[in-house]
Amino acid sequence: MTSRRQFSRLALSALGGLALPWSPAALAQFRVEISGVGATQVPISLARLRDEDKSPVPISAIVRADLERSGLFRVLDGINGVTDENARPAYPDWRAKAVDALAAGSIARLADGRFDVRYRLWDVVKGADLGGKAAPPSGKDELRGVAHEMSDFIYEKLTNERGVFSTRIAYVSKAAGRYTLWIADADGEAAQVALTGPEPIMSPSWSPDARELAYVSFEERKAVVYVQDVYAGKRRVVANFKGSNSAPAWSPNGSMLAVTLTRDGPSQIWLMNRNGGDLRRLTNGSSIDTEATWAPDGKSLFFVSDRGGGPQIYRVQVAGGAVDRVTFAGNYNISPAISPDGRSLAYISRNGGNNFQLTLMDIATGTIRTLTDTNEDESPSFAPNGRMLIYATRAGGRDVLMTTTLDGAIKARLGVPQVDVREPTWGPFGR
Repeated sequence: MTSRRQFSRLALSALGGLALPWSPAALAQFRVEISGVGATQVPISLARLRDEDKSPVPISAIVRADLERSGLFRVLDGINGVTDENARPAYPDWRAKAVDALAAGSIARLADGRFDVRYRLWDVVKGADLGGKAAPPSGKDELRGVAHEMSDFIYEKLTNERGVFSTRIAYVSKAAGRYTLWIADADGEAAQVALTGPEPIMSPSWSPDARELAYVSFEERKAVVYVQDVYAGKRRVVANFKGSNSAPAWSPNGSMLAVTLTRDGPSQIWLMNRNGGDLRRLTNGSSIDTEATWAPDGKSLFFVSDRGGGPQIYRVQVAGGAVDRVTFAGNYNISPAISPDGRSLAYISRNGGNNFQLTLMDIATGTIRTLTDTNEDESPSFAPNGRMLIYATRAGGRDVLMTTTLDGAIKARLGVPQVDVREPTWGPFGR
Protein backbone atom coordinates (compact mmCIF):
# COMPACT_ATOMS: atom_id res chain seq x y z
CA MET A 1 0.00 0.00 0.00
CA THR A 2 1.36 3.40 -0.94
CA SER A 3 -1.63 5.62 -0.32
CA ARG A 4 -4.66 6.14 1.90
CA ARG A 5 -6.83 4.83 -0.94
CA GLN A 6 -4.85 1.61 -1.13
CA PHE A 7 -5.26 0.93 2.59
CA SER A 8 -8.96 0.29 2.02
CA ARG A 9 -8.50 -1.85 -1.10
CA LEU A 10 -5.78 -4.32 -0.19
CA ALA A 11 -7.66 -7.13 -1.92
CA LEU A 12 -7.95 -5.23 -5.22
CA SER A 13 -7.23 -7.46 -8.21
CA ALA A 14 -7.22 -5.90 -11.67
CA LEU A 15 -4.04 -4.76 -13.43
CA GLY A 16 -2.31 -5.27 -16.73
CA GLY A 17 0.82 -3.99 -18.41
CA LEU A 18 3.54 -4.26 -21.00
CA ALA A 19 7.20 -3.83 -20.11
CA LEU A 20 9.15 -1.60 -22.46
CA PRO A 21 12.93 -1.17 -22.76
CA TRP A 22 14.61 2.08 -21.76
CA SER A 23 14.16 4.66 -24.49
CA PRO A 24 16.41 7.69 -25.07
CA ALA A 25 13.49 9.76 -26.28
CA ALA A 26 11.72 12.08 -23.86
CA LEU A 27 8.06 11.11 -24.00
CA ALA A 28 6.63 13.58 -21.48
CA GLN A 29 7.64 17.01 -20.29
CA PHE A 30 6.99 18.73 -16.96
CA ARG A 31 6.58 22.38 -16.09
CA VAL A 32 8.18 23.32 -12.78
CA GLU A 33 6.40 25.98 -10.71
CA ILE A 34 8.36 27.05 -7.62
CA SER A 35 6.70 28.86 -4.73
CA GLY A 36 7.67 29.97 -1.22
CA VAL A 37 10.54 31.81 0.38
CA GLY A 38 13.30 30.07 2.31
CA ALA A 39 14.55 31.44 5.60
CA THR A 40 18.25 31.28 4.76
CA GLN A 41 19.41 31.27 1.15
CA VAL A 42 22.80 31.79 -0.46
CA PRO A 43 22.63 34.65 -3.00
CA ILE A 44 24.37 33.37 -6.12
CA SER A 45 24.77 35.14 -9.44
CA LEU A 46 24.34 32.74 -12.34
CA ALA A 47 25.26 34.12 -15.74
CA ARG A 48 23.97 32.60 -18.95
CA LEU A 49 26.66 30.50 -20.55
CA ARG A 50 28.64 32.24 -23.24
CA ASP A 51 27.03 31.36 -26.60
CA GLU A 52 24.11 29.67 -24.84
CA ASP A 53 21.81 31.18 -27.46
CA LYS A 54 23.29 28.58 -29.82
CA SER A 55 22.47 25.70 -27.48
CA PRO A 56 19.37 23.54 -28.07
CA VAL A 57 18.93 23.25 -24.29
CA PRO A 58 18.62 26.22 -21.84
CA ILE A 59 21.33 25.02 -19.49
CA SER A 60 21.47 28.04 -17.18
CA ALA A 61 17.67 28.02 -16.77
CA ILE A 62 17.77 24.35 -15.75
CA VAL A 63 20.53 25.07 -13.22
CA ARG A 64 18.58 28.02 -11.84
CA ALA A 65 15.45 25.90 -11.35
CA ASP A 66 17.45 23.11 -9.70
CA LEU A 67 19.11 25.43 -7.20
CA GLU A 68 15.92 27.33 -6.38
CA ARG A 69 13.97 24.11 -5.87
CA SER A 70 16.49 23.03 -3.22
CA GLY A 71 15.48 26.00 -1.07
CA LEU A 72 19.10 26.84 -0.26
CA PHE A 73 19.83 29.40 -2.98
CA ARG A 74 18.51 32.72 -4.20
CA VAL A 75 19.61 32.90 -7.81
CA LEU A 76 20.34 36.36 -9.18
CA ASP A 77 20.59 37.28 -12.83
CA GLY A 78 24.12 37.19 -14.12
CA ILE A 79 25.62 40.67 -14.15
CA ASN A 80 27.93 41.86 -16.90
CA GLY A 81 31.55 41.29 -16.02
CA VAL A 82 31.56 37.52 -15.54
CA THR A 83 31.07 36.18 -19.03
CA ASP A 84 32.50 32.65 -18.90
CA GLU A 85 34.69 30.21 -16.95
CA ASN A 86 37.84 32.21 -17.77
CA ALA A 87 36.71 35.38 -15.98
CA ARG A 88 38.58 36.90 -13.05
CA PRO A 89 35.93 38.41 -10.77
CA ALA A 90 36.58 41.57 -8.81
CA TYR A 91 35.51 40.16 -5.45
CA PRO A 92 35.10 43.50 -3.58
CA ASP A 93 32.68 44.73 -6.25
CA TRP A 94 30.60 41.59 -5.95
CA ARG A 95 30.58 41.75 -2.14
CA ALA A 96 29.22 45.27 -2.45
CA LYS A 97 26.34 43.81 -4.47
CA ALA A 98 25.55 41.33 -1.66
CA VAL A 99 26.47 38.34 -3.82
CA ASP A 100 28.05 35.35 -2.06
CA ALA A 101 28.89 33.17 -5.07
CA LEU A 102 29.31 33.41 -8.83
CA ALA A 103 28.85 30.79 -11.52
CA ALA A 104 29.53 31.11 -15.23
CA GLY A 105 30.57 29.04 -18.21
CA SER A 106 30.44 28.53 -21.95
CA ILE A 107 29.07 26.18 -24.57
CA ALA A 108 30.52 25.52 -28.03
CA ARG A 109 29.34 23.30 -30.85
CA LEU A 110 32.04 20.88 -32.01
CA ALA A 111 32.72 19.80 -35.57
CA ASP A 112 31.02 16.42 -35.00
CA GLY A 113 27.79 18.11 -33.83
CA ARG A 114 28.35 17.49 -30.12
CA PHE A 115 28.73 20.26 -27.58
CA ASP A 116 31.58 21.31 -25.31
CA VAL A 117 30.33 22.70 -21.98
CA ARG A 118 32.61 24.26 -19.36
CA TYR A 119 31.80 26.06 -16.11
CA ARG A 120 33.39 27.52 -12.99
CA LEU A 121 32.32 28.64 -9.50
CA TRP A 122 33.70 31.38 -7.27
CA ASP A 123 33.19 32.00 -3.54
CA VAL A 124 32.84 35.77 -3.26
CA VAL A 125 32.82 35.83 0.55
CA LYS A 126 36.17 34.03 0.79
CA GLY A 127 37.53 35.47 -2.44
CA ALA A 128 38.25 31.95 -3.70
CA ASP A 129 38.08 30.13 -7.00
CA LEU A 130 36.22 26.90 -6.18
CA GLY A 131 37.21 25.22 -9.43
CA GLY A 132 35.41 24.22 -12.54
CA LYS A 133 34.64 21.35 -14.85
CA ALA A 134 34.64 20.53 -18.51
CA ALA A 135 31.89 18.07 -19.37
CA PRO A 136 32.73 15.30 -21.85
CA PRO A 137 31.61 16.17 -25.39
CA SER A 138 27.83 15.82 -25.24
CA GLY A 139 25.06 15.25 -27.73
CA LYS A 140 21.85 17.24 -27.72
CA ASP A 141 20.03 14.60 -25.65
CA GLU A 142 22.79 14.68 -23.03
CA LEU A 143 22.79 18.41 -22.34
CA ARG A 144 20.03 18.25 -19.70
CA GLY A 145 22.24 15.80 -17.81
CA VAL A 146 25.17 18.21 -18.12
CA ALA A 147 23.00 20.97 -16.64
CA HIS A 148 22.06 18.77 -13.67
CA GLU A 149 25.73 17.89 -13.16
CA MET A 150 26.53 21.60 -13.06
CA SER A 151 23.81 22.07 -10.45
CA ASP A 152 25.26 19.23 -8.38
CA PHE A 153 28.74 20.74 -8.66
CA ILE A 154 27.55 24.12 -7.38
CA TYR A 155 25.42 22.57 -4.63
CA GLU A 156 28.20 20.37 -3.30
CA LYS A 157 30.88 23.07 -3.41
CA LEU A 158 28.72 25.52 -1.47
CA THR A 159 27.07 23.14 1.01
CA ASN A 160 29.60 20.29 1.39
CA GLU A 161 26.71 17.89 0.69
CA ARG A 162 25.96 15.85 -2.40
CA GLY A 163 23.38 17.29 -4.77
CA VAL A 164 20.46 15.22 -6.08
CA PHE A 165 19.78 16.92 -9.39
CA SER A 166 21.29 14.09 -11.47
CA THR A 167 19.14 11.45 -9.78
CA ARG A 168 15.81 10.20 -11.13
CA ILE A 169 12.24 9.74 -10.00
CA ALA A 170 9.58 7.20 -10.92
CA TYR A 171 5.83 7.79 -10.87
CA VAL A 172 2.56 6.50 -12.32
CA SER A 173 0.27 8.43 -14.66
CA LYS A 174 -3.28 7.86 -15.87
CA ALA A 175 -4.48 9.26 -19.18
CA ALA A 176 -7.03 8.12 -21.77
CA GLY A 177 -7.73 4.93 -19.87
CA ARG A 178 -4.08 3.84 -19.71
CA TYR A 179 -1.70 3.66 -16.78
CA THR A 180 2.00 4.26 -17.32
CA LEU A 181 5.04 3.86 -15.10
CA TRP A 182 7.48 6.63 -15.94
CA ILE A 183 11.13 7.29 -15.11
CA ALA A 184 12.26 10.92 -15.26
CA ASP A 185 14.97 13.32 -14.21
CA ALA A 186 14.69 14.63 -10.67
CA ASP A 187 13.03 17.79 -12.00
CA GLY A 188 10.44 15.67 -13.81
CA GLU A 189 11.77 16.34 -17.30
CA ALA A 190 12.88 13.81 -19.93
CA ALA A 191 10.32 11.23 -18.80
CA GLN A 192 10.48 7.77 -20.38
CA VAL A 193 8.12 4.79 -20.30
CA ALA A 194 9.02 1.76 -18.19
CA LEU A 195 5.61 0.05 -18.23
CA THR A 196 2.19 0.75 -19.70
CA GLY A 197 -1.20 -0.94 -19.76
CA PRO A 198 -4.96 -0.43 -19.48
CA GLU A 199 -5.18 -1.11 -15.73
CA PRO A 200 -3.64 0.51 -12.62
CA ILE A 201 0.05 0.19 -11.75
CA MET A 202 1.12 0.51 -8.11
CA SER A 203 3.97 0.88 -5.65
CA PRO A 204 7.16 1.52 -7.67
CA SER A 205 10.28 1.05 -5.54
CA TRP A 206 13.90 1.73 -6.58
CA SER A 207 16.73 -0.70 -5.93
CA PRO A 208 19.69 0.87 -4.08
CA ASP A 209 21.86 0.83 -7.21
CA ALA A 210 19.15 2.68 -9.21
CA ARG A 211 19.16 -0.02 -11.88
CA GLU A 212 15.91 -1.80 -11.04
CA LEU A 213 12.34 -1.00 -10.09
CA ALA A 214 10.01 -3.28 -8.16
CA TYR A 215 6.30 -2.67 -8.71
CA VAL A 216 2.88 -4.31 -8.61
CA SER A 217 1.14 -5.50 -11.76
CA PHE A 218 -2.05 -7.49 -12.25
CA GLU A 219 -1.32 -9.05 -15.62
CA GLU A 220 -2.25 -12.44 -14.17
CA ARG A 221 -5.59 -10.96 -13.03
CA LYS A 222 -4.24 -10.65 -9.50
CA ALA A 223 -1.65 -8.53 -7.71
CA VAL A 224 1.86 -9.76 -8.59
CA VAL A 225 5.20 -8.13 -7.71
CA TYR A 226 7.73 -7.73 -10.51
CA VAL A 227 11.32 -6.44 -10.61
CA GLN A 228 12.37 -4.73 -13.83
CA ASP A 229 15.74 -3.64 -15.20
CA VAL A 230 15.13 0.02 -16.08
CA TYR A 231 17.68 -0.02 -18.91
CA ALA A 232 17.04 -3.35 -20.65
CA GLY A 233 13.35 -3.65 -19.80
CA LYS A 234 13.80 -7.27 -18.70
CA ARG A 235 11.83 -8.25 -15.64
CA ARG A 236 11.13 -11.13 -13.31
CA VAL A 237 8.30 -12.17 -11.03
CA VAL A 238 9.32 -12.14 -7.36
CA ALA A 239 5.96 -12.55 -5.60
CA ASN A 240 3.03 -14.45 -7.11
CA PHE A 241 1.56 -16.27 -4.15
CA LYS A 242 -2.05 -17.07 -3.36
CA GLY A 243 -3.99 -13.90 -2.66
CA SER A 244 -2.57 -10.39 -2.99
CA ASN A 245 1.13 -9.56 -3.43
CA SER A 246 1.86 -5.87 -2.93
CA ALA A 247 3.96 -2.97 -1.56
CA PRO A 248 7.54 -4.08 -2.42
CA ALA A 249 10.40 -2.29 -0.64
CA TRP A 250 14.13 -2.87 -1.18
CA SER A 251 16.54 -3.41 1.69
CA PRO A 252 19.36 -0.83 1.86
CA ASN A 253 21.93 -3.31 0.51
CA GLY A 254 19.64 -4.54 -2.27
CA SER A 255 19.75 -8.18 -1.22
CA MET A 256 16.17 -8.41 0.08
CA LEU A 257 12.64 -7.20 -0.50
CA ALA A 258 9.88 -6.64 2.01
CA VAL A 259 6.41 -7.32 0.57
CA THR A 260 2.83 -7.44 1.78
CA LEU A 261 1.14 -10.82 1.24
CA THR A 262 -2.29 -12.26 2.01
CA ARG A 263 -1.27 -15.84 1.32
CA ASP A 264 -2.17 -17.01 4.85
CA GLY A 265 -5.00 -14.62 5.70
CA PRO A 266 -4.90 -10.86 6.33
CA SER A 267 -2.15 -8.66 4.92
CA GLN A 268 1.18 -9.28 6.64
CA ILE A 269 4.80 -8.25 6.09
CA TRP A 270 7.11 -10.88 4.59
CA LEU A 271 10.78 -10.83 3.64
CA MET A 272 12.37 -12.51 0.62
CA ASN A 273 15.62 -12.37 -1.31
CA ARG A 274 15.86 -10.19 -4.41
CA ASN A 275 14.69 -13.06 -6.63
CA GLY A 276 11.71 -14.07 -4.49
CA GLY A 277 13.29 -16.92 -2.55
CA ASP A 278 13.95 -17.54 1.14
CA LEU A 279 10.48 -16.32 2.10
CA ARG A 280 10.06 -15.42 5.79
CA ARG A 281 7.05 -13.98 7.58
CA LEU A 282 7.89 -10.98 9.74
CA THR A 283 4.55 -9.90 11.25
CA ASN A 284 1.76 -12.10 12.62
CA GLY A 285 -1.79 -11.45 13.74
CA SER A 286 -5.29 -10.67 12.57
CA SER A 287 -4.59 -7.00 11.75
CA ILE A 288 -3.76 -5.48 8.37
CA ASP A 289 0.01 -4.89 8.19
CA THR A 290 1.32 -3.23 5.04
CA GLU A 291 3.50 -0.47 3.50
CA ALA A 292 6.83 -1.63 4.89
CA THR A 293 9.86 0.62 4.49
CA TRP A 294 13.39 -0.13 5.67
CA ALA A 295 15.42 1.83 8.18
CA PRO A 296 18.72 2.96 6.58
CA ASP A 297 20.76 0.51 8.67
CA GLY A 298 18.70 -2.41 7.38
CA LYS A 299 18.01 -3.68 10.90
CA SER A 300 14.35 -2.68 11.21
CA LEU A 301 11.27 -1.82 9.17
CA PHE A 302 8.53 0.75 9.62
CA PHE A 303 5.08 -0.28 8.47
CA VAL A 304 1.38 0.59 8.72
CA SER A 305 -1.03 -1.48 10.81
CA ASP A 306 -4.58 -1.16 12.10
CA ARG A 307 -3.79 -3.36 15.11
CA GLY A 308 -4.63 -0.45 17.41
CA GLY A 309 -8.02 0.16 15.82
CA GLY A 310 -6.94 2.61 13.09
CA PRO A 311 -3.96 2.85 10.75
CA GLN A 312 -0.78 3.89 12.56
CA ILE A 313 2.93 3.47 11.90
CA TYR A 314 4.87 0.79 13.76
CA ARG A 315 8.42 -0.53 13.83
CA VAL A 316 9.71 -4.10 13.96
CA GLN A 317 13.23 -5.53 13.95
CA VAL A 318 14.21 -7.57 10.90
CA ALA A 319 15.35 -10.30 13.28
CA GLY A 320 11.79 -10.36 14.68
CA GLY A 321 10.43 -9.63 18.11
CA ALA A 322 8.11 -7.06 19.63
CA VAL A 323 6.39 -4.44 17.50
CA ASP A 324 6.69 -0.81 18.66
CA ARG A 325 4.20 1.91 17.82
CA VAL A 326 5.78 5.05 16.34
CA THR A 327 2.92 7.49 15.61
CA PHE A 328 0.44 8.57 18.28
CA ALA A 329 -0.87 11.99 17.21
CA GLY A 330 -4.08 11.59 15.22
CA ASN A 331 -6.07 8.47 14.43
CA TYR A 332 -4.95 7.91 10.83
CA ASN A 333 -1.27 7.84 9.81
CA ILE A 334 0.02 5.97 6.74
CA SER A 335 2.69 5.83 4.01
CA PRO A 336 5.93 6.01 6.04
CA ALA A 337 9.18 7.17 4.45
CA ILE A 338 12.46 7.29 6.39
CA SER A 339 15.13 9.90 5.74
CA PRO A 340 18.54 8.58 4.61
CA ASP A 341 20.08 9.49 7.99
CA GLY A 342 17.30 7.64 9.86
CA ARG A 343 16.35 10.69 11.91
CA SER A 344 13.11 11.77 10.25
CA LEU A 345 9.87 10.02 9.37
CA ALA A 346 7.64 11.45 6.65
CA TYR A 347 4.09 10.17 6.40
CA ILE A 348 0.52 11.11 5.53
CA SER A 349 -1.70 12.10 8.44
CA ARG A 350 -5.43 12.78 8.45
CA ASN A 351 -6.01 16.16 10.02
CA GLY A 352 -9.36 17.81 10.70
CA GLY A 353 -11.73 15.39 9.01
CA ASN A 354 -10.65 14.41 5.52
CA ASN A 355 -7.50 16.50 5.17
CA PHE A 356 -4.68 14.11 4.31
CA GLN A 357 -1.45 16.07 4.70
CA LEU A 358 2.27 15.46 4.47
CA THR A 359 3.76 15.34 7.97
CA LEU A 360 7.35 15.16 9.20
CA MET A 361 8.39 13.64 12.53
CA ASP A 362 11.68 13.84 14.38
CA ILE A 363 11.95 10.20 15.41
CA ALA A 364 14.09 10.85 18.49
CA THR A 365 11.84 13.50 20.01
CA GLY A 366 8.47 12.69 18.45
CA THR A 367 8.08 16.32 17.35
CA ILE A 368 5.85 16.60 14.28
CA ARG A 369 5.28 19.30 11.68
CA THR A 370 2.66 19.51 8.93
CA LEU A 371 4.45 20.55 5.73
CA THR A 372 1.52 21.24 3.41
CA ASP A 373 -1.76 23.12 3.22
CA THR A 374 -3.27 20.76 0.64
CA ASN A 375 -5.67 18.02 1.73
CA GLU A 376 -5.13 15.02 -0.56
CA ASP A 377 -1.43 14.28 -0.16
CA GLU A 378 -0.01 10.81 -0.81
CA SER A 379 3.19 8.79 -1.23
CA PRO A 380 6.05 10.81 0.29
CA SER A 381 9.60 9.89 -0.70
CA PHE A 382 12.89 11.46 0.44
CA ALA A 383 15.56 12.75 -1.89
CA PRO A 384 18.70 10.63 -1.47
CA ASN A 385 20.50 13.44 0.39
CA GLY A 386 17.51 13.79 2.74
CA ARG A 387 17.03 17.51 2.04
CA MET A 388 13.77 17.37 0.05
CA LEU A 389 10.64 15.27 -0.31
CA ILE A 390 8.56 14.38 -3.33
CA TYR A 391 4.88 13.57 -2.87
CA ALA A 392 1.59 13.41 -4.74
CA THR A 393 -1.39 15.66 -4.11
CA ARG A 394 -4.38 17.16 -5.87
CA ALA A 395 -4.46 20.70 -7.21
CA GLY A 396 -6.54 22.42 -9.83
CA GLY A 397 -8.74 19.36 -10.19
CA ARG A 398 -5.82 17.10 -11.10
CA ASP A 399 -3.42 14.69 -9.45
CA VAL A 400 0.02 16.33 -9.45
CA LEU A 401 3.51 15.82 -8.08
CA MET A 402 5.21 18.25 -5.71
CA THR A 403 8.58 18.60 -4.06
CA THR A 404 9.11 20.41 -0.78
CA THR A 405 11.97 21.35 1.46
CA LEU A 406 11.86 19.83 4.94
CA ASP A 407 10.62 23.05 6.49
CA GLY A 408 7.80 23.25 3.94
CA ALA A 409 8.99 26.70 2.82
CA ILE A 410 9.87 25.98 -0.82
CA LYS A 411 7.55 23.87 -2.95
CA ALA A 412 7.75 23.01 -6.63
CA ARG A 413 4.86 21.64 -8.64
CA LEU A 414 5.76 19.24 -11.42
CA GLY A 415 2.59 19.40 -13.47
CA VAL A 416 1.76 17.47 -16.65
CA PRO A 417 -1.11 18.97 -18.67
CA GLN A 418 -4.08 16.63 -19.10
CA VAL A 419 -2.44 13.81 -17.14
CA ASP A 420 -3.02 12.63 -13.57
CA VAL A 421 0.20 11.57 -11.84
CA ARG A 422 0.60 9.68 -8.56
CA GLU A 423 2.85 7.39 -6.53
CA PRO A 424 6.22 9.12 -6.92
CA THR A 425 9.40 7.59 -5.59
CA TRP A 426 12.77 9.35 -5.59
CA GLY A 427 15.62 7.19 -6.82
CA PRO A 428 18.97 6.76 -5.05
CA PHE A 429 22.31 8.23 -6.07
CA GLY A 430 23.21 4.94 -7.76
CA ARG A 431 26.55 3.18 -7.84
